[in-house]
Amino acid sequence: MNAATETTDVVVIGSGFGGAIPAYRLAAGGAKVVVLERGPWLRTEDFTHDLRLGTYTRIVDLIQGDGITVVAGNCVGGSSVVYFAASLRAPGFVFDRRGSLGHRLWPASLRRATLDPWYERVEQTLPVAQQSWHDVPYPGGLFAAACRNAGRTCNPVPVAVDLRRCTNCNWMLSGCRFDAKRSMLLNYLPAALAHGAEIRPLHEVQLIGPAVTPGYRYRVTYTTVDGDDYRVPTGGGAIEAKIVVLAAGAMATPVLLQRSAAALGGVPAAVGRYFSSNGDRVSVAAMNEDRIRDVLGLEREPGVPYEALHIGKPIGSMSYDRLDPHAAEFTRFSLQQIYFPTITNLLTRSGDAGSSWFGVEKKELSARWRSWLTVLAMTEDDNEGTFGVPPPTGAFTRLASSIGLSPLRYAPTANTLRGWAAADTEARAVLERDGLSRVRPWSDVGGALCAHPLSSCRMGDDPATSALDDSNELRGHPGLFVTDGSAVPTSLCVNPSLTIAALAERAGPAIVRRAAEFGVPVRYSDAW
Repeated sequence: MNAATETTDVVVIGSGFGGAIPAYRLAAGGAKVVVLERGPWLRTEDFTHDLRLGTYTRIVDLIQGDGITVVAGNCVGGSSVVYFAASLRAPGFVFDRRGSLGHRLWPASLRRATLDPWYERVEQTLPVAQQSWHDVPYPGGLFAAACRNAGRTCNPVPVAVDLRRCTNCNWMLSGCRFDAKRSMLLNYLPAALAHGAEIRPLHEVQLIGPAVTPGYRYRVTYTTVDGDDYRVPTGGGAIEAKIVVLAAGAMATPVLLQRSAAALGGVPAAVGRYFSSNGDRVSVAAMNEDRIRDVLGLEREPGVPYEALHIGKPIGSMSYDRLDPHAAEFTRFSLQQIYFPTITNLLTRSGDAGSSWFGVEKKELSARWRSWLTVLAMTEDDNEGTFGVPPPTGAFTRLASSIGLSPLRYAPTANTLRGWAAADTEARAVLERDGLSRVRPWSDVGGALCAHPLSSCRMGDDPATSALDDSNELRGHPGLFVTDGSAVPTSLCVNPSLTIAALAERAGPAIVRRAAEFGVPVRYSDAW
């Protein structure tokens, strides 16, 4: 590509949790920062309350791998714009996980206690609010009542939402028109801009290689893409920097590094291996309205016990009963009430055996959609995902503007299946008790469904099984850091956004130290 080369102190690739936080810390410290983001830049007034193609599909990618389908954000702010805002600290036992490799997977320097100060910083900055039962929507209340009926506990979920501004519209997948959801658009990114950072949307990075300008280390080559069809290139260029922070997401970061391996003189063998779906497992309970009334004594309005799947925030309550630190690995999980929009109705099976996609039973099931209760289990999976040969450009092959085909292969091991089976059993024990519902599995067509991709370029102490050291720096490549979900070593048993953000905050001092070592006039400040 014969394009002019520019220079800067720091290039940040991606603008979600993993990119926005380092961008702010470095810009606030005095570095010249350029953020390259593959997706568009939407403002509050651009978010819509519909599921039409060309609206929410502008900012959400549905990525199909072999054995798995992943949902990810594609916009300035990344997945923070489309996530459901559940903000939880990972349980302490997660940091001691050994998986099937037989040794501790997290760096020895990282435990829950050492990450707590960084969790607290993110919680205050977003900020995170603890819902009361008065804030929890009807589906969350129904799940809590079912848990109590089954002898389980249930709690309101802490969320990165301004509860005073939230209208409970349940359109979080499409962004937030009310500036209630605390995405990166409302905190770290504006702060980075205020300190001189530059954000460039519709810039898809293709390659990272050595710089040719004296005094710089890395050359980042990118393509600009059309805002209406991301498959159409509109130009391109290159920018050289002393520091690169790679935060393109767990589905893109390993692909970009694999494509760049030859130019970089090789990358660690763990790049593109050990992908985790966060153990995501979805079940759909078709609730019996009569039993809700007779067993639970609930009534949303006169004559209507429930019929409220679509009402309120997407996430309201969850049960932590199976997060026992003394239990065996691959048997621990959380259960969370969660909402999926009508477009996903076809993904649940109407029968217990096989995939009943059509027919009377399927039609009747979809017709009773308002009486569904959707439950997400987050389990301990086995980091079994592996990325194959990267496509010539991009993170995946785009079949349409929001649909792509990834080189990721995900075949659940016996350990992962064990965790899913335990979660399925618990979901049925809670929701089918006393005839409250019939629990259906999410569709197996296309494999697992994942909204929390992790670990594809993970940190750790063992160079053979981790791509990053405990400061998020890519082994063998000083000044190249990875700070997105791909750096998280294992599944977390809870929603990962807060942990990704806390780890990105924790990486800040190390990135600043390396930048100063390479001649960038920058200092670290924890001020906000």
